[in-house]
Amino acid sequence: MALAFIRPFLKRIVIGINLLIIFIYLLGCLSPWINPVYFTPISFIAILMPYLTLILIFFIIFWIIVKPKYLLLSLIALVLSYQQIQVMFARNIKEGFNKNKPPNSWRIISWNVQSFNGLSKSKAAKQQLPTDLLLTIQKLSPDIVCLQEFNNANNANAGANHIGLFTDSFPYHFFSKDYRRNNNYRSGCIIFSKYPIIRAVRIPFKTAESLIYADIVKGNDTIRVFTTHLQSYKFNQDDYDGMEKIKQQNEEALAASKGILQKMLLAFRRRTAQAILVKNKMNESPYPYLICGDFNDVPNSFTYFHIAKNMRDAFLDKGFGIGRSFISLAPTLRIDYILATPQFNIKQFDMVDEDLSDHIMLVSDLELTK
Repeated sequence: MALAFIRPFLKRIVIGINLLIIFIYLLGCLSPWINPVYFTPISFIAILMPYLTLILIFFIIFWIIVKPKYLLLSLIALVLSYQQIQVMFARNIKEGFNKNKPPNSWRIISWNVQSFNGLSKSKAAKQQLPTDLLLTIQKLSPDIVCLQEFNNANNANAGANHIGLFTDSFPYHFFSKDYRRNNNYRSGCIIFSKYPIIRAVRIPFKTAESLIYADIVKGNDTIRVFTTHLQSYKFNQDDYDGMEKIKQQNEEALAASKGILQKMLLAFRRRTAQAILVKNKMNESPYPYLICGDFNDVPNSFTYFHIAKNMRDAFLDKGFGIGRSFISLAPTLRIDYILATPQFNIKQFDMVDEDLSDHIMLVSDLELTK
């Protein structure tokens, strides 16, 4: 008798949870069209979209076993969200990356080099890191290299002159020089090129590394290459310690979560303004163009959809899986991108993890169509 009463009650609870997840999920699907400045929670939901998708798939399996007619609830939500699912998962058959570049193509590398801090705590490893990064890049013989969180010091210490390391392989460069620590030290985004740069421009952001672009000539072709590092959350060690407290439900978790949420809210708003500026500048290009860099936002975000509109995503065209590019915090963070206008065919794409940064290097071959 008691079981007969409990069963309908439990069914209503499960249906209620399923409907709540569907509501949150569908709200997250609106993220490309809702400016986070006006409704910031949408950005938090965008981060959770891969997990919400998996939960809905679980509900479908659950209802197939328990009550098949209820599986339509989650199935319809997933069908309606095909655009969001398309940008989360690349479905190409995984092939090996051919180091021999296809004829008439541009090989592009984009990498957040983490200020050459690396993952090792060894002092010797840190000193060797810039050279290791360069060797990793040289193995792929790229035409253009875009690096974020790059730094350089023009002094007698050869180890600090990072630009000098690259110039033999890449005789042309443009450096944003956003931050300075002293008269010699500069940091920011940089574009290295094997081919002449005929024009380069820096568009500064007040609170992040700049958007920069370079017009690069190869034979009869001229392309514009953009790179940037959009607003980060600026988490420090205290914030990462706070995340551990939240996981462990520590007494100090509430205070830690407030500080983390405030930083995230501020970053969402600043990134939105930056993304709008980036798209406006891209639209001014008289040449076929591509943009690569660290957007600090996931594919389900307003930032990504706004910048990537009418562009080709190298990972989605030639990659496979979820494409994690940032190795800290969560296994679902694809926040680094190579995007190109439709005049480019994406020939190859790969992600190279050499444990030299907290970001994974992106490399792609793009063919400019005539």
